[in-house]
Amino acid sequence: MIQAALLGGIFIGVLSALPVVNFANCCCLWIVAGGMLAAYLDHAPAPLRTLPRGAIDGLLAGAIGATVWLIASMAVDTVMGPLQERFLANMLENAADMPPEARAWLESVSRSGAGPFRYVLGFMFQMFVGLVFGALGGLLGALFFWRDNAPPALGGPQTPPPLPPE
Repeated sequence: MIQAALLGGIFIGVLSALPVVNFANCCCLWIVAGGMLAAYLDHAPAPLRTLPRGAIDGLLAGAIGATVWLIASMAVDTVMGPLQERFLANMLENAADMPPEARAWLESVSRSGAGPFRYVLGFMFQMFVGLVFGALGGLLGALFFWRDNAPPALGGPQTPPPLPPE
């Protein structure tokens, strides 16, 4: 269970921290997918394969994902920070007809950078959203991937109706 949640959390945290890939996380896609991945990878014996166990897999993956996001986001900001500063400085230098409000906003963005308050707020947001949507993803993963929990329409076990008495 822990190994499955760890792999699901790494999936969540890394994809949520990457600069361009994180735009798909606007609908919590990576968090739900990481919870589903954790439920898929949990190879529990058949009697332990219940929907609450899938939800716990996703919940743990969401918590681990928030921690991985924090570490990966700091690493990405360390690498990308100087590039972004140069890009903004170059843009401010070359845009002569830029409105003063836009220029002031870009200057404030270049000065603010990635402060510790942004990391604390982002971590709390990732933790809250990761716990909720990770558990939802784990629940969905258990429903889809563990056939003994699935309804008959999704491929689960089918019990025939009882025969009428003669």
